[in-house]
Amino acid sequence: MKTEITNLLEKYEERILGQHTNLRLLLSAILAGGHVLLEGVPGTGKTQMVRTLAALLGGDFSRIQFTPDLLPSDITGSTIYNMKDNTFQTIKGPVFTNILLADEINRTPAKTQAALLEAMEEKQVTIQGETYPLSDIFFVVATQNPIEFEGTYPLPEAQQDRFLFKLHIDFPSFDEEKNVLKQVIENKFDKQTLASILDMDTFLTIKKEIESVTLEDQVIDYIMQLVRKTREAESIRFGASTRAAISIGKAAQAWAYLSGRDYVTPDDIKMVAKPALRHRIQLSPHVELEGLTVDQIIEELVGSIPVPR
Repeated sequence: MKTEITNLLEKYEERILGQHTNLRLLLSAILAGGHVLLEGVPGTGKTQMVRTLAALLGGDFSRIQFTPDLLPSDITGSTIYNMKDNTFQTIKGPVFTNILLADEINRTPAKTQAALLEAMEEKQVTIQGETYPLSDIFFVVATQNPIEFEGTYPLPEAQQDRFLFKLHIDFPSFDEEKNVLKQVIENKFDKQTLASILDMDTFLTIKKEIESVTLEDQVIDYIMQLVRKTREAESIRFGASTRAAISIGKAAQAWAYLSGRDYVTPDDIKMVAKPALRHRIQLSPHVELEGLTVDQIIEELVGSIPVPR
């Protein structure tokens, strides 16, 4: 199975340029069974990144453009009366898919956000009192625009904890951005030429393999020291939860698998710690006044913990 994953990563990086680490983290998240919050300015390829992943995995893809007037039923589905048959008919919403792009999730009110977050957590939705299970592979990527806050409804910190990772999408380098421009102008990004590398059955098998990636007690202790350090540090007002520790462990297993190993190393923990923690902790007011960022504090905490041998 590792050959298929290697081929998928190669094809992914051919289509999405300048986001090497974020692409691997995005793939690690879906392999770990989590969801991702993408933050980046418009025009950096967030939608294309998710759409391409869905095509390479051979899964169903849906996109929801979140707006202030979006209702929970627009996501989960609704029941309508069919006058022809004299029966009620259930219309399933876009949440019934494999990969769902929730575009600008902070533009819709809390009630609609909660409907999606409940589906993410429970892997099921309730329509008119009847429960419907979602697909075995259900992966949500929600995007946020960090430069515009007027008319938005920021996700509460407790709800952001539902996401495995928070990824920052930045601009690529000069040469990479130039290459993107050339390929788009030359029409080399023809959607019809993108064939799937895997199918859903193969992908489920790979997820099972990742669950058997070795996570030794010393590495688990390393994860726990890091998470508990976030609760004890004076620079952090609210530390990470137990769910954060679980997320780091599962994400590290997926990252190790993508790296061709069947065991997790402390370096794997370091690689996934920042995207797994940056949306789960709140800095103390005096730290924010000093201009320090969440990522800088996480780096300091990771550097302060002895690495197990």
